[in-house]
Amino acid sequence: MRERDEGRGMSRRRMLGIGGALGLMAATGMSASAALARRPPTTGAQLRSAVPLPPPFQVPLPIPAVLKPVSTSGGTDRYEITQREASAEILPGVRTPLWTYEGAFPGPTIESRRGRPVTVTHRNELPVPTVVHLHGGRTPAASDGYPTDLVLPDGWQEAAPHTGHGSAQGAHGMHDPRAVVTKLTRDYTFPLDQRPALLWYHDHRMDFTAPAIWRGLAGLQIVRDDAEDDLGLPAGPRELPLMIADRAFAADGGLDYPSLDPTLRERPGVHEPYLAGVLGDVILVNGAPWPVHEVDAARYRLRILNASNARHYELEAVSDEGRRLDLVQIGADQGLLAAPVTHRLLPVAPAERYDVIIDFSGVPVGGLVRMVNRLGSGRTREVMAFRIARRASDGSRIPLALSTDLPAWRRSDAVRVREFAFRVGQMHGGHGWLISGLPFDPARADVTTHLGDVEIWRMVADVHHPVHLHLVGFRVLSRSGRPPLPHDVGLKDTVSLRPGEGVEIITRFDGYRGRYLFHCHNAEHEDMAMMANLEII
Repeated sequence: MRERDEGRGMSRRRMLGIGGALGLMAATGMSASAALARRPPTTGAQLRSAVPLPPPFQVPLPIPAVLKPVSTSGGTDRYEITQREASAEILPGVRTPLWTYEGAFPGPTIESRRGRPVTVTHRNELPVPTVVHLHGGRTPAASDGYPTDLVLPDGWQEAAPHTGHGSAQGAHGMHDPRAVVTKLTRDYTFPLDQRPALLWYHDHRMDFTAPAIWRGLAGLQIVRDDAEDDLGLPAGPRELPLMIADRAFAADGGLDYPSLDPTLRERPGVHEPYLAGVLGDVILVNGAPWPVHEVDAARYRLRILNASNARHYELEAVSDEGRRLDLVQIGADQGLLAAPVTHRLLPVAPAERYDVIIDFSGVPVGGLVRMVNRLGSGRTREVMAFRIARRASDGSRIPLALSTDLPAWRRSDAVRVREFAFRVGQMHGGHGWLISGLPFDPARADVTTHLGDVEIWRMVADVHHPVHLHLVGFRVLSRSGRPPLPHDVGLKDTVSLRPGEGVEIITRFDGYRGRYLFHCHNAEHEDMAMMANLEII
């Protein structure tokens, strides 16, 4: 894709509203290299809650319920999920309306086995169309959750799906002739011919992904296999899924979000101060504010997902005495590493997953270990805490060798190299987030590749852009011409591009033919056109 400069002509006020290094450039006239070198810790603007917030570490950590299949016959596990409105007590004593999977936020967890297909029938009882994407899944195109493959609610009067790339000036509709639309229900089939990993499912509706996830449409799916089960990693109650997300609350207890159209029916986009991304001032883990979890003095496996729209985290585990505990990474987005990697600080961009082991055996009973976000300030600096409740035996281990099935792609295997720029720009008379100068168009094939081809992609960014590829995992080859960072290890499907940074990745486009996507997973950027089509033939 060839880069085009479409960022000229923006007002100074609009540029200042975009946040981060771009606003700094506009305000001071600094050069791009000087401004972007400052790498601000986050991209976006924070909402302030209008209700009193609870003190940290008072609410117990919830564990999402595991969904039971309605059938296991014929070698396929079949599930049913209803998308519906519900309310929950997220803040103590306050009821919050939500959009949910099965009435819960997060939605129920689906436990699955490698190579055993899963079919999920989703029923849409919400007031707007929906789409479901299994993030990280190796999924046939028909079930991947393309943004215009809508599930319409009962009585929805729309003749054909349109996109409506949001801007402060309004929507611009485009028809997608390839969209597959169903009414009320849709079956999504996931073969799960992939490595064991933590995946997550969420809404992916064209132009309205960000507010739909914000309202609660997200849940976990875990893929396991026998080889991983035999490693002796912490399991059962000592394996904790942790979906981290920030939110803000309105005066009536509802989730605050700056939508141009709060009904999410017609006009996409957010109000101007939040064009770079929406940040909340409440940190939720599994839907609870700054929770606390009682643990044994033993090893625990933390399956961490950043499900925030735009907030980045730099996680650190700190004891009462100020001692930092090791975070031993054993897995990335797409499953186990070849060998463990030890961190003290762990950066986590939106949609990234990290599988880590933390050992509480050296913490006194009664002690508190806080999970801190070094990129946060004030209340957003705290994430959650672990209270050591008792001494206990621990038969778990961290093997020196975790897996042997990671792909070994070499630069010489690549049949082509592509370059992409993720930058702000102008579209349809308003602001947009563009890939190589172009806003998303479902009718345009941005990348066409052959099944089985190995490619290298070189991507550059203006501000923070966590880039996600559908269908395939990839390896990070370099950052700005230097070796990858320690947390880049393993097979990933989302990579964090930092301001002014160039990242190289390598992947093989295998699995299935069809139309897929790659996009920024800052959900507000995604809704404002920072997506592109990937056609595998």
